[in-house]
Amino acid sequence: MKKRLSILMLLLVAGLLLLAACGGDNSVDSDETDTTVTDNTTDEKPSEPVTLTFYSEDGEEKSFDDPIAQKITEATGVKLDIQYPVGGNDETIPLMIAGGEYPDLIFAKGDIGILIEAGGVLKLDDLIEERGDNIKAMYGDQLDRLRNSLDDPGIYTVGTAGVHNELLETSGTFQIQLEVLRELGYPEITTLEEFEDAISTYYEMYPEINGEPTLPLSLLGSDWRWLITVGNPAGFAGGFPDDGQWSVDTNTGETVYKFLEPEYREYFKWLNGMNAKGLLDPESFTHTYDTYISKISSGRVLSVADQDWNLTDARFALIDADMEERTYAPLPVTLGEEYVHQGLKDYGFTGGWGIAISSTTEHPELAFDFLDWMASEEAQILVNWGIEGEHYEIVDGQRVLFDEVRERMNTDANFSKETGVGYYLHPFPRWGTGAVDSNGQSITTDTREQIVEDQLDVEKEVLAEYGMELWIDWFPQQNELEISNHGAAYNFTIPAGSDIQIIQQRADDITEQRITQAILADPEDFDDLWDAMLDELEAAEVSKLNEEMTKLTQNVLELWSGNVE
Repeated sequence: MKKRLSILMLLLVAGLLLLAACGGDNSVDSDETDTTVTDNTTDEKPSEPVTLTFYSEDGEEKSFDDPIAQKITEATGVKLDIQYPVGGNDETIPLMIAGGEYPDLIFAKGDIGILIEAGGVLKLDDLIEERGDNIKAMYGDQLDRLRNSLDDPGIYTVGTAGVHNELLETSGTFQIQLEVLRELGYPEITTLEEFEDAISTYYEMYPEINGEPTLPLSLLGSDWRWLITVGNPAGFAGGFPDDGQWSVDTNTGETVYKFLEPEYREYFKWLNGMNAKGLLDPESFTHTYDTYISKISSGRVLSVADQDWNLTDARFALIDADMEERTYAPLPVTLGEEYVHQGLKDYGFTGGWGIAISSTTEHPELAFDFLDWMASEEAQILVNWGIEGEHYEIVDGQRVLFDEVRERMNTDANFSKETGVGYYLHPFPRWGTGAVDSNGQSITTDTREQIVEDQLDVEKEVLAEYGMELWIDWFPQQNELEISNHGAAYNFTIPAGSDIQIIQQRADDITEQRITQAILADPEDFDDLWDAMLDELEAAEVSKLNEEMTKLTQNVLELWSGNVE
């Protein structure tokens, strides 16, 4: 998440506190944390469960007491006391550093860099070598992607992304109601022009749905989701992969702040036209998340540009209301036929973010053993499939979910939270959707055959009309796309207090404000507003930002080459 510049003051305070503590018994030197680990635990799990505190930047309040959590505790002797940001507070990590007190486990996302700088987390290299058999087996030849930097190639985190991924679904693309496709006779929609024609035609036919005004396209640009419903779809339309705020040449490492690319200008000029024509929800930059989801749940929003995980509640609400035809189909929409949609791109294991063990924990080895067990085959089957006899059975040597469990998975928004099945995948170590266990069975419940079986009847109907089995069949296939050598740039660990961190924050503030203004402006003013934004970015030293980010990307390419000691 973006950080306000006030964080720098917090870091200054943190630095002073750490200096003041240097002479005390509780001081932590980040260069020594991998060699000064002490613990009262042994290789055996404790006789009584030990509670480890765990701060996670992602998720919602939930107690660690569901059936899967209980099984995890039985296997590891660990209970988790999970804490989350309060009210979306993005300064939690800097405040931890300032106070010098940390939970046992920390998922800090992009703030891992400042934790490492402050000596707040342990280097895990020795623990991995001595007792990390499951972690070594999981990451294999991609273990180097866990390393921090060329200057400090130590490993401080594990987890977050799957190691072996086979994309069977897309997310973050334009999505259109199945009913629109049915009503219009199943048109081909692969360009913005075709997309606009489809929703505008349906809008003219049905200006109201269920007694309320139809909304051809709705976005959520009033909070941090601006990034995923406004900023990111522009890149997908321009044929760019998802590298966060960056456009990256994965071979040379050249990296550019993405909003400088001409394709972004072209996309937002199109969106400006959509607004001028009355095809964009006028509240797209003011309504709350709850209002946005409520609109979609009413069935009157014809299209969105959003991540599937952000739409889960709305999808289940539509199904519950017998409006399955108002759920969405993902589209491989680009600016034009000359662009190639990157929705199925293979990023490999993206590295970067993950779960760290704090330098102040009283149970470093137990915490590590817990993470290592989460990487085991036993754990991966448990968190993906649930408990044998309760959630699945073995039929002819194969795991098969009970029908009622599969039904709840597909229709009940609370299923995962209540049962724990599927809940403890992120941000823990995970094998990924393309992995198989020692018996050759899929480690996840999502196989191509199972996804086909789980589709709504109306989805199967629409797909059949297009001669497809899955929505991914509509997209350029993974083997047609260039493999990413750098993973995904949004997962890079940005050095604390670096020019990248400071200038990017400034640039992000500029682009979010100015692009929103340009979208909502009179079309004749768009080009002037865009040019003014580019001038602001140049004044904010975006050229220096590009230089520094290019160096960082090139460092990542070297770090991941396998030649760094």
